Amino acid sequence: MRYGDGLPSGRLVLVSMVEHRHLPHVSSFRDNPIVFFTTCTHKRRKLLASAQSHLILRSLWERSAEHDGWWVGHYILMPDHVHFFARPTIARPMANWMQMWKSVSSRQLAAALNIAPPIWQPEYFDRYLRSRENYAQKWSYVEQNALRAGLIKEGEEWLHRGSIFDLMW
Repeated sequence: MRYGDGLPSGRLVLVSMVEHRHLPHVSSFRDNPIVFFTTCTHKRRKLLASAQSHLILRSLWERSAEHDGWWVGHYILMPDHVHFFARPTIARPMANWMQMWKSVSSRQLAAALNIAPPIWQPEYFDRYLRSRENYAQKWSYVEQNALRAGLIKEGEEWLHRGSIFDLMW
């Protein structure tokens, strides 16, 4: 035990020092991670559920492996946001890559859809996955978004989704 530090003068409190045991880590993709991303359109504009948007984003992500070192796997375009999985190899930093494809896609989407930028919100959500099972579970949940949002009926397939590379190497 030791006395608490940083307390107002004249106030001493006993602080118990407890040794914490660390549980063994679950095998992760730390050395070769898969990252789950979500990013939204500016002001949640419904721009993405179209053949033009799909083609623009898919073609950027197809070239991304060779140009930027980021391999995109499964993805789904919802009207106002996108979810996708990606795995870096020798890659540009995540923030730089996200900024790059958002910038390029903004110009292309604005021209194709005849709208003014900005297209994307500046921030995004990323989560490193811990296992193959985590990837499968996350994709299973995400691919049901269109059904949960009422955009398709049970048994129908959402057209604005796909897979570019198999990330399970």
